[in-house]
Amino acid sequence: MDRECVSLLPRVCEVLAASGSSLPDDTILEKLLDWFTALTEAGESLLEACPCLLEFISAVIHDTASAPGVLSFTLRLIGLLAAAEDDFRVLKESLVLDLVFSCQHWQELGLWEDPCIRIGWIQGLRTTLQHPNGLSFFIQADFIEPLLQLQIDTSLFVASAANQMLAHVLLFCQPVLSVGCNGTDKKEDEQNTRASKAVIENPAEPMEINQDCTAVVDAISEYLKRALGVPKGSTQLHQCQQTLRLLALLLGQTKPPLRDKLLQTVTASLEEMVAADCSELTLPLMDVILAACSRLPDQRITRLLTFMLNVRKPADLVHAAAAFLRGGHHDRVHTAQSVRLLLLPLDIISGQNLLGTNTAGDMHRFAMTEQLKSKTSCISMISVCLTNTPQIAHMDPDCLPCAPDLIVSGILSLLRICSGDSSSSSAGCSEVFRNVIGSGKVQKCALEALTAVSNSPGANGKLTDVFTLLIQYLDNPDSDPTVLHKSYQALVKWMSVCTDMSFITDQLRQDLIQVVKKRACDMRWEVRDSTMEFLGHLGAMRVCQASAEQACDASEALLGGCCCTTPLLREALQDQESYVRASAIKALAQTVMHSWQEGAAPTQEQTEIVTRLLEILSQDTEGFARRAVVKFFIAWFSSHSSHTPPSSPASPSCSLLMQSVRSVLSRGSADLDWEVKVHTLELAELLLDKAFLGHRSYTKGSDARPAQPHAYAVMTDRAYTLHTHGESRAQEAESDLVEVLNSLVEHGVISALLSGLVDCDRPVALKACRLLITLRVTVCPASQGDPDVCAATATVARVSCELPRVGWAQEIRKILGVRTEANAERDLNALNATSFEDHSEEGASAVSHCEHVSVCEALGSLGLDERLEILSRSSDHVHNSPLSLLQDILTASTSRTHANTQPGQEVIVDCY
Repeated sequence: MDRECVSLLPRVCEVLAASGSSLPDDTILEKLLDWFTALTEAGESLLEACPCLLEFISAVIHDTASAPGVLSFTLRLIGLLAAAEDDFRVLKESLVLDLVFSCQHWQELGLWEDPCIRIGWIQGLRTTLQHPNGLSFFIQADFIEPLLQLQIDTSLFVASAANQMLAHVLLFCQPVLSVGCNGTDKKEDEQNTRASKAVIENPAEPMEINQDCTAVVDAISEYLKRALGVPKGSTQLHQCQQTLRLLALLLGQTKPPLRDKLLQTVTASLEEMVAADCSELTLPLMDVILAACSRLPDQRITRLLTFMLNVRKPADLVHAAAAFLRGGHHDRVHTAQSVRLLLLPLDIISGQNLLGTNTAGDMHRFAMTEQLKSKTSCISMISVCLTNTPQIAHMDPDCLPCAPDLIVSGILSLLRICSGDSSSSSAGCSEVFRNVIGSGKVQKCALEALTAVSNSPGANGKLTDVFTLLIQYLDNPDSDPTVLHKSYQALVKWMSVCTDMSFITDQLRQDLIQVVKKRACDMRWEVRDSTMEFLGHLGAMRVCQASAEQACDASEALLGGCCCTTPLLREALQDQESYVRASAIKALAQTVMHSWQEGAAPTQEQTEIVTRLLEILSQDTEGFARRAVVKFFIAWFSSHSSHTPPSSPASPSCSLLMQSVRSVLSRGSADLDWEVKVHTLELAELLLDKAFLGHRSYTKGSDARPAQPHAYAVMTDRAYTLHTHGESRAQEAESDLVEVLNSLVEHGVISALLSGLVDCDRPVALKACRLLITLRVTVCPASQGDPDVCAATATVARVSCELPRVGWAQEIRKILGVRTEANAERDLNALNATSFEDHSEEGASAVSHCEHVSVCEALGSLGLDERLEILSRSSDHVHNSPLSLLQDILTASTSRTHANTQPGQEVIVDCY
């Protein structure tokens, strides 16, 4: 433990012991406990390192005015201390354990009714059970009875903690061979310490099962037998549900012979509860049965499972079948039975013969049909059915009563009925139709199912039917925004798995074009936003119209290409809702890029789009749209660069792009949204990558190695290569480097990086700093006596960047000015040579007032390495620490008790 923390901890303990209910931060105690837990897991003895903890415990537990939160923390702290055998003995000898874990003690004080006391008691006691002495203490104090009572506590948190504790005790009492191979639940309550879980998985030392442990096992078994039964009221129902949860937990973790003992104890009660057909117990019973099935097969459990899937109410059968499929078991008989049960509601409503000729499932048809006539039950059952339909459609055909494509037909029929299509009601049960017509919940579930079954076997044969239905849904004036959104999603998904678009008729295409134009002008912004997203997805998707050789954009196959989509997207750039504008910009990036790569001169439309995007970047009041604009240029630049032949000159469309770069970088760097600024730096990084491809010192992105040589640099019209042969080596390298660096300055890349370096948002400054270091390594290498490098560096040093008189440049001047004053003579000589253009009459302080700065000199004078170290650490190295926490507690307590503290001036503990 840190020495300074040790020195502060006694004062902190005094503050906490005297804090009453006025803690400066609700999470302070959790933070302290996390720190103590980490120290314990590292093998440190807390009582040896911090003797003040014992005094703190004594003071708190004997003070009747202590706040319940502090008492709960103290209980858990005591358990953490008692997890170590040496500290356990100290606490036992001082009678602390007997006092704090006495339920009667807390009841007499009137504190037991507070849930945080009960949960602190449970968790502290559980952490104590890490060694045989802890178990002996637990057994001798007869804590099993209060634990069993807390298992049905009115507080769900307390009841859950009690369940976990009982499971922990029972597993701790298993024979060592069973414990060693058992797989514990990895998703235990987060409030339980990892130390307790480690004991279950790997006991510290073997422990024989003695008579006392047998008594604990018997007590829990008898409780299970007594608590399980047909409930006769809400209180008994709650007890049964909680007990079933405990039993499922135990059966999922125990091994023979303990597991067999538990099953033998509860089987009769479970059979009685299954036969009682209590709907509230269906899912808890299935959890128990599936937990038992996860181990070795057992005839008793198999019989219960068969009973659950046969002799129950229709709604319970559906839920039980769904639970079985979720369990992931591979019992073919029960899997096939569950599939039939889940398909039966869809079969009844849709009129499709989903169950085939086998009439084994017809025994439930009449009861299921009657249940479906109730609207609430109908919507619930059909929703469960649809949720599991995708899993069913992808199953082994041997488990299915029908072909997977028939399941798709059933979903389509249901969707038609939901929209009021009377032609779909001829074969199904008309009395049920009224319950699903216009039901948004059923429509959403069905559309999700339809999306998920798009790649199921035989689904391609339903493409025309699917597209026709989805277009009808998109055109339906009664469809709510979520239904329309899911319809778009389904259409995109089915397009993505389609191998041949020849099925798209002119009529389908015209219908879709009309409905998309209609929805692009919808009064609801959510619908317009979904339409823009849909257009973007189509523009980014490649499909086949007739054969594998004829690939095209999905937007071209469905909507006729940019002649339809671009006007809609351009119009959406003026939308009053920022989400719609942002989606339209993203869709433009996905749609128009391909038409802008051909090398043709920019059209008026393209120029107008770029102009509008720049207006949004500088004028839009919402960050969503501005972020999308910068991402548009990133996508455009990346797409153009990857498609430009290395030997070709810059295309006209590239010229339009490069003309916009300076404006994007300038406006994006000055944005108030930190994400816009980070995206702007990503664009600057792309420009650096393309400019310095081939440079031996340049490292692209986060690569550890320099980028591979490339003859073409997007930033200039000529190739950037460093020649390595002949007498002209230095001159050519110098000329290339100067040209590229001048191009970076001209396009505003250097200014964007310098602006980002002094930005108040850490992610922005961090990225800018890293890019500037990369640039420094590339253009200002250490010469190491190489005359060629020296010559190149001297000329490159003449490249300068303009610093504005306002804004970020003032901070840059300040940094450079401080360094100039410290090294006046050296910097002044550099200034007179080539470093700076002096616009003042004061030599050594000229840097503070100059309008231009040498790029190389700035890169070497900004202290980039030191800045990177600070920015990489962020503020967490100061604030996210035990020392900071302890200091905050003391500071807060001082300000709280200070007579001159004004309201609103209280110090808040740092929530790291």
